Amino acid sequence: MPASPVTPKTLPRRGDPQRSSDPFLEPRRENCPWCGSARLRTRVRASDPLRHRPGRFVLDQCRDCAHTFQNPRLTAEGLAFYHRDFYVRHLEEFTARVLSSRAVRRRHRATAYKLSALAEAESWLDVGTGRAGFPEAAKEFFPYTSFDGLDPTARVQQAQLEERVEEAHRGYLTTPGTAAGLRGRYDVVSMFRHLEQTPDPRAELRAALTVLRPGGHLVLEVANPRCAFAALLGRWWLPHGQPRHLHLMPLPNLRAELEALGCTILITDRRAPHIPYDLSGAVALASAPHALLRFAAAPLLDVATALDHVLAPFVRRTPFSNAYRLVARKAAR
Repeated sequence: MPASPVTPKTLPRRGDPQRSSDPFLEPRRENCPWCGSARLRTRVRASDPLRHRPGRFVLDQCRDCAHTFQNPRLTAEGLAFYHRDFYVRHLEEFTARVLSSRAVRRRHRATAYKLSALAEAESWLDVGTGRAGFPEAAKEFFPYTSFDGLDPTARVQQAQLEERVEEAHRGYLTTPGTAAGLRGRYDVVSMFRHLEQTPDPRAELRAALTVLRPGGHLVLEVANPRCAFAALLGRWWLPHGQPRHLHLMPLPNLRAELEALGCTILITDRRAPHIPYDLSGAVALASAPHALLRFAAAPLLDVATALDHVLAPFVRRTPFSNAYRLVARKAAR
């Protein structure tokens, strides 16, 4: 008989670092996965805001390099569950309470315009593309570029059917055979808010450089764990993103890693990538568990959204900026 599907009713309790029998969690780490330091502190304990099941997910931070990571981390089975289409639909519905689809499209278009300063690319791979919103917007500024997409969910295949991307690849760049099969095919590889969800960010970066042609460009946009809102709002800070965000990397760490891989950093931008959703996201997270609470919080959410947008021009220039972008060039040889 075929194995019965995993449903929320059959899931084991999560969030207990001592339960080695939990198939959704790896054993707890006692050192930093980035620098190896054993000097860790607990930064956040947060529940799943969508399924509202018992248990907490923990984010630890390294006291030496400031890398933040989920500890204990989701297993491959756990990651597969949280990337299933029904869960992603819940996530999209939740995100829509904070960012309208129109705002997302404007953001994709603004990002593509900024990147149009790069040389015209023949081929571009958008990693973690989802429904390929960015490639669709970028075609206005890169009309002669062929866009492909890669994503862990079936959304990328739907994007191909809707002709938003020419080729659709399912999984991660580190999925066995993926990087090798795409070796040297692309002039640009972009990752917008993707590295946070990868089990091994360093391996994903190496795989990205594998599929890039010599002299190609790697575009990374990542949540900034040093954002002042992160400390102020704690588990209500939206980019903490539990349980799907496994790593939050400070800009100096990621920059140093790219340079160690032989890349030249062309652009470092802490302003344009900022998304005005810190206050509204906190309200949405706090009111997520109950429909009645969401209804009562609706006026407060409107006020928080307005404040986010009013403050955004000033916040972008301060330590409250919640994201950063790096554009790196792969060595020509």
